[in-house]
Amino acid sequence: MSRIFHRNPRQNMPVAVGGKGLELIDQQGKSYIDACGGAAVSCLGHGHPRVLAAIHKQVDALAYAHTSFFTTEPAEELAAMLTAAAPGTLNHVYFVSGGSEAVEAGLKLARQYHVEAGQPQRKYFIARRQSYHGNTLGALAIGGNAWRREAFLPLLIEAHHVAPCYAYRDRLEGESDRQYVQRLADELEQKILALGAENVAAFVAETVVGATAGAVPPVADYFRRMRAVCDKYGVLLMLDEVMSGMGRTGYLFACEEDGITPDIVMIAKGLGAGYQAIGAMLCTDRIYDTILAGSGFFQHGHTYIGHATACAAALAVQQTIRDEDLLSNVRERGEQLRAVLRERFADHPYVGDIRGRGLFVGVELVADRVSKQPFDPALKTHAKVKAQAMQNGVLVYPMGGTIDGRLGDHILLAPPFISSAADIDEIVNRLGPAVDAATGFV
Repeated sequence: MSRIFHRNPRQNMPVAVGGKGLELIDQQGKSYIDACGGAAVSCLGHGHPRVLAAIHKQVDALAYAHTSFFTTEPAEELAAMLTAAAPGTLNHVYFVSGGSEAVEAGLKLARQYHVEAGQPQRKYFIARRQSYHGNTLGALAIGGNAWRREAFLPLLIEAHHVAPCYAYRDRLEGESDRQYVQRLADELEQKILALGAENVAAFVAETVVGATAGAVPPVADYFRRMRAVCDKYGVLLMLDEVMSGMGRTGYLFACEEDGITPDIVMIAKGLGAGYQAIGAMLCTDRIYDTILAGSGFFQHGHTYIGHATACAAALAVQQTIRDEDLLSNVRERGEQLRAVLRERFADHPYVGDIRGRGLFVGVELVADRVSKQPFDPALKTHAKVKAQAMQNGVLVYPMGGTIDGRLGDHILLAPPFISSAADIDEIVNRLGPAVDAATGFV
């Protein structure tokens, strides 16, 4: 009997004992193509020699030093590399141990910035429905994942939500991309005004929506319009790129494709590719300088921030992505993956939408393709696809409640950046029959 408090204690988990490249291997010797990178984490696959060597070298020299006493070379090098690549004046990095911590740090920094800028009344955060920003109480509070929030509502800070940019479901008939985006921008502006513009601290959004709705990209100039609304009222724009950042969409920072710079951006998963636990929050010169000129310190911290071994691993990951020009491969293989999926499911009555950017792809499942009617949630269609896909030797990341927290099913695909054209074809070859079997399509 396992003494681990597993996510689902009633489920008997296979034991993973090895991994190489795209594959994970269980105790029985069965191999699985990791087509989702766990949760869009393993961007270099498993067992990458350059990363393993960097970890060994750092542990031999210095595994850990507390950041209240020392900085370390790998942390300094990684910060320099990230800020050199980041858009605008995102020149300051705060390292943490994961995505939820990165979001929590971003929320606290946004609040402290306003306090030190002489606007302590700015306390409200606006986010989007069907978003996910993490599982700490602050991150959970601003998130829009109804199922994850429900049990903890009495513990959560007040947060406010507007509509996501979810064109497949929410764009009106006959509405152009530009008209749709304008409607969403107007909704954000109305929410800011209803709360009192002087009281709003930040608008928080995933650049490309991740687990809750399944790789939903923004349309047209959505983020340019949201940036303009935020600027009009002195509201910070915070982008959550925990899933979509660090090359997952084909750009190191996903917002590069949208031509904007946030005030604060949060990253994790692909930063360290799963080799060590690491995340980060980056902020602009304006925010950093305001803190520096005021109290002079960020009133926040965790024991393992700036962990030397984690930073060494992440530095090796990012150097590999750069040196092997893997972002080009992400863009090419991403186009291929969406094209092959659309071909495989072209006439499938239970596949409603295939979307995403780069190697960050969502497949939304529906009971009726024409009306977009979702499956009965009691069927747990997404979970059936996951189970069938595992039998077929391919791992996908499923989620229910895609539409409103209760209705809707999708699966998320996030293969490693090192995937070849043949790998992409094989992923779809294994996934296709799994979707057929789980939805009852013969």
